[in-house]
Formats: sequence, C-alpha cells, structure tokens
Amino acid sequence: MRKFTFAALAAVATVTFFSCGAGTPKANLKSDIDSVSYVVGMAQTQGLKDYLVTRLGVDTAYMDEFIKGLNEGVNAGDDKKKAAYYAGIQIGQQISNQMVKGINRELFGNDSTKTISLKNFMAGFISGTTGKGALMSMDSAQLYAHSLMETIKARTMQNEYGPNKVAGEKFLAENAKKEGVKTLEGGVQYKVIKEGSGAIPADTSIVKVQYEGRTIDGKVFDSSYQRKEPAEFRCNQVIKGWTEVLTHMPAGSVWEVYIPQDKAYGARQQGDDIKPFSVLIFKIELLEVNPKRK
Repeated sequence: MRKFTFAALAAVATVTFFSCGAGTPKANLKSDIDSVSYVVGMAQTQGLKDYLVTRLGVDTAYMDEFIKGLNEGVNAGDDKKKAAYYAGIQIGQQISNQMVKGINRELFGNDSTKTISLKNFMAGFISGTTGKGALMSMDSAQLYAHSLMETIKARTMQNEYGPNKVAGEKFLAENAKKEGVKTLEGGVQYKVIKEGSGAIPADTSIVKVQYEGRTIDGKVFDSSYQRKEPAEFRCNQVIKGWTEVLTHMPAGSVWEVYIPQDKAYGARQQGDDIKPFSVLIFKIELLEVNPKRK
C-alpha cells in the first residue's frame, strides 16, 4: 500500500481539512474490513498534528473544533457547493495567516504598527479571481504591484536605515579627497595598489579574481582569500559597481574599490553584515580574463 502521511503532504498546498460536525466515532472492529479501515485511518494521521500546528496555525486547545470540521468535510461527500465554500475558508485563512503577514514583513520590515489594507487587498483578490469588476488588467496589476512595492520598501528602508546612507555619503566624499583615489563616471572610486598590464575585460568576459569585501566600519563580510579559492564569473553578473570597475581594470591589477550603495545592493539587506544603503569596500585582484578551462 502506498503510504501517505501528513509529514509528506505538508509541502502540498492543496491539502484541505474542512469544518464542523460531530465527535469521534466509536470503533467496532468486527471484521477484517472494519479493522483495516481503522488501522489505515490511524496510520494516515502520522505527522498530522505537527502539520496542523506548524503549517495551518491550529491551536491544539481547539482540537474539538477541528474534529467537528473534519467530520463535516468528510460527510459532505462530493457536494460541490460545500466544497467551494470550504475551499474559500481555507484560502481565506491562508491570506490572513500567511499572505498578509508576509507582505507586511516585506513592505514594512519589523514595524508591526503598519499593515496593508485588508479591505482593498480582498477587493483586488476577488476581482482577480472572478474576473469581474477589475480596475485594471492582470498584467497591469502585476507591473504596478512590483513598482509600488519597491517604492514602499525603499521608503521603509530609508526611514530605518537613513543614517547608514548618510554615513556612506560622508565616507565617499572624504575618501574622494585622499591621495591616489580616482573616481569613475557614476561614482565608483578606486585606488591602484598594483597596476597590471594584461587584457581589460568586456562586460561579457569571464574573469578569475581574488577579493575581500568589507563595510566602511572595517567588518569583512566575504573573502575568496579566506576560502583559498579564486572566484570565476561573468562581469555583468555581479553588482553594478563591480562591473564598472572590472571593465576598466587590466589583468594583473590589484585595486581597492569603494562602491556607492546605489551601485551595490541599495535598499536591500544582504545577510547579517550588509545593511541597506551600505557603501562597500573591496580589494580586487584580477587574475585572468576569459581563463582557459581545464
């Protein structure tokens, strides 16, 4: 017999349990069919309680309510009207417990005092589901959602990490005045530690580099030197500041590079060390351009 457990079904978004009904039926194992029905039913609940708590947010203090709903769902059979209603309840709970919380977290970070409008969210959700009364096309909504979310996220990050942005701008302004520091068009700064005489990469070139990255307070967040293994990548597949530097840098060079936040990760946070609006400093050693594959 193929074994279906709720530990396995946890990844399947369409698993549903329905609401209301009676209590627990009393088992009466008079025949093999009775017995197999009972043991298979029991076996199918492996992992269910954990699934209910961790994935569906069910409070175990209300398991009697879950059993009522379970019985009503089972006894509804193939009643399409009830099936549609129960599906609506399930999706509604996912909106409340997962979607809205996730969107709020993405837009407003850790600020729990702010939230999207549930009323307007549901107006858009329902018009998108039914295809009736929509204020715009689905394609327009997708584009508009992306643009607005980025604007609101940037505003949130600006409020929370504005001092970080100011500190970075001050650092670059002072750094630009130091001896040996040059500035590329666009604001990326660099200082030559060693000038190479090899080929200068195009933005589509593959390069082999050694590097170390740190924040303006001196904290190292990444280093190929520590891993004792050079990195290889295409010049246009990294942050903009790297692309701009590499396409001016002869092979064999070692430069110290100072990348403005808008040429790095901007309002995005990267791991624990790179906060939004961070100016990044790199030591970059360009070993080879379009290295031969072994």
